Amino acid sequence: MSEEIEYAVQGELANGKVLVSDEKAIDELAKKGYGERDGKQYFLQLYEALYLLHVNKITVKHKNGVIDFDELVDVSLKQDGEAWTRFLVYRDLRSRGYVAKEGFGFGVDFRVYERGEYGNKSAKYVVFGINEGTEMRIDKLNKAIEQIGRMGKEAVIAVIERRGEVIYYKVSKMRFVDHKNSFDFDSISKK
Repeated sequence: MSEEIEYAVQGELANGKVLVSDEKAIDELAKKGYGERDGKQYFLQLYEALYLLHVNKITVKHKNGVIDFDELVDVSLKQDGEAWTRFLVYRDLRSRGYVAKEGFGFGVDFRVYERGEYGNKSAKYVVFGINEGTEMRIDKLNKAIEQIGRMGKEAVIAVIERRGEVIYYKVSKMRFVDHKNSFDFDSISKK
């Protein structure tokens, strides 16, 4: 969790990510599952930087000054309309002690590692977030769940309620009896 980060991290907004240059900070971030190396540079995704800024573990420079949380939210939303949803899911997962990394392209999704397993085992879950009230085609959802299952991961839907609370549903493969009239879920359980 970010509370374990003791070193004062300083970053700079660059190319839609936050660049971290200090090697001591990079080592600490990498051990805790934050950021990725891109060649010789180390970057945090915007949702990671938002989280670290939210818990007062980073300062982010932009142009000639330091930006606050709200300003970074604005920058993030200009780049990605789902930035707030990403942040809410990421923040909730981190606050529960999970390491979450960039997902596989199912929308707002994360590879999520079981507590204490980051760096030792592959991710156990793929968590994808949707906002309450968002419509989603059931065949698209079924296809995503099948792909996640083929990767050997467990699919989890994170539903973000209007108040910002995140509720998780573990989902397994679904069978459709008749696409037009009804469907049968093998298993949906609230987590």
